[in-house]
Amino acid sequence: MTPRKQLFSADALSVAPMLDWTDRHFRYFVRLIARRPMLYTEMIACPALICGDRDRLLAHHPDERPLTLQVGGSDPRPMALCARMAEEYGYDAVDINAGCPSGRVQAGRFGAVLMQTPEVVADCVAAMRAAAGIPVSVKTRISLADAGGDGFDALLRFADAIRRAGCRHIIVHARQARLNLSPEDNRRKLPLNYEAVYRLKKSFPDMFITLNGNVLSLAAAREHAAQVDGVMLGRFAYGQPYALAEADRLFYGDAHAVPTRAEVLERMLPYLERNRERLPLILSHMMGLFHGRPNAGAYKRTLMTRDLSALRDFCRTADG
Repeated sequence: MTPRKQLFSADALSVAPMLDWTDRHFRYFVRLIARRPMLYTEMIACPALICGDRDRLLAHHPDERPLTLQVGGSDPRPMALCARMAEEYGYDAVDINAGCPSGRVQAGRFGAVLMQTPEVVADCVAAMRAAAGIPVSVKTRISLADAGGDGFDALLRFADAIRRAGCRHIIVHARQARLNLSPEDNRRKLPLNYEAVYRLKKSFPDMFITLNGNVLSLAAAREHAAQVDGVMLGRFAYGQPYALAEADRLFYGDAHAVPTRAEVLERMLPYLERNRERLPLILSHMMGLFHGRPNAGAYKRTLMTRDLSALRDFCRTADG
């Protein structure tokens, strides 16, 4: 096992794991906009890594780093193997999904259902830390909605359990969760409670606390960052990826020249050429690049043609 790494400053800002969205193509695209934030893979089920095509599942471009692999599972031994794979394949950290409320995830005994058994998550953390030298984090919610009150006491117990197992980084989606609701209904029907995440940081000053949940601008992320160690962006970063263009300067003090939207698109063209068989998927990830600009409609129509020559022509005339 390699010497254990310290937590990365990259975690000051991160892009959340999002199923069907944060695949390797989206991550490559985002890296043309922002160099420093931590990126996360889609959640990959532990059994798929153990029994499936791990080369395909874990493949990534070196330019995607810093990069965290998110894994779903609840059995310490195979989760330890997944942590070792993450390290061997060059990931910078590995994260346990203990917050997704979808029924499919619950059936696999991971995700939000794990909030019922903090000791199981703690056992996974301990096993994964023993198997690999990269940091192990846990992404969760405040609590299950039936935990009583605002769920903060349950969050404290959960955080304390994984902390005692050696976890030093917890990511909290600032909502409770209901297991009988879809992820969409959880977002729509359950209120945000950022104060609970702030209180968690005060209770565990030695843990790296990341806040997640409906953060819709870098300005809002900066406000949260005054109370916690890191902020994770989700759907906002996917829908408006160019909003990340100022992330390196605002969160990391990196004042390199920021590429224009047209320059990002131009730099993406060679990647599109190399991956023509995946064009429909990759182009769908790029739809938000010109969000809010007068030429956003023309840009989307050009993407929909899947004509790379037309995209090159658009680059030459694009404003901003």
